[in-house]
Amino acid sequence: MIEIRRLSALIELEEVERVEQLVWGFADRELLPARFIVVAHRIGGHIFGAYDGSQLVGFCLALPGLKPDGCPYLHSHMLAVLPEYRNAGVGRRLKLRQRDDALARGIQLIEWTFNPLEIKNAFLNIERLGAIVRRYLENQYGTSSSPLDRGLPTDRCVAEWCIQSPRVEAIIGGGKLAHRTVERIAVPADLERIQRQEPGRAREIQRANAALFQECFARGLAVTGFERTPDAGVYLLEAWP
Repeated sequence: MIEIRRLSALIELEEVERVEQLVWGFADRELLPARFIVVAHRIGGHIFGAYDGSQLVGFCLALPGLKPDGCPYLHSHMLAVLPEYRNAGVGRRLKLRQRDDALARGIQLIEWTFNPLEIKNAFLNIERLGAIVRRYLENQYGTSSSPLDRGLPTDRCVAEWCIQSPRVEAIIGGGKLAHRTVERIAVPADLERIQRQEPGRAREIQRANAALFQECFARGLAVTGFERTPDAGVYLLEAWP
């Protein structure tokens, strides 16, 4: 039984640092310290933890944001689940708890960035939560010490989660939406092996996909679906209002 609860005590937030290290393998200088998380909690952000008994096995952290038109939103800066608890719905439960908190405060939008080469994350964000993607950021965080990036630039997609839209409510309720697919962008299913054994090829895949994403977004397309095959994860793009 995994329990999701809000974190606020300093001792709980210090445990978050441990989970960060186990999930991303960051150098100490890149860890988000507990003292920063305390500030995020106190200024309108939030942090929720997933517990297996007394053990923290995952968390999500959001910061308050303001759009240029004055519209408030949450930037979900981190979502982490320990390796042995993945593929069990923990990440989705954390995001849905995040959604509940935002709705209770009248917030309609949550955004976050994710690595478009990470197929599992893409599937969760798009197919299980209903986020769309219309922006691509090249090398958003600069050089990362995390083994997950394996020396590649930290390119990121921006997930837009309009948490009370008919699309999102249908998807989180278990519905399956039809896609009017105009373009497809594929990521090899064995990209982790390619990154490890053929880093030059991995960089070429990243560079080529970046150009495709940016060209599609410039045409007014958005990622609205994601397919997984034995060979690839495929982003499905269609015209978006």
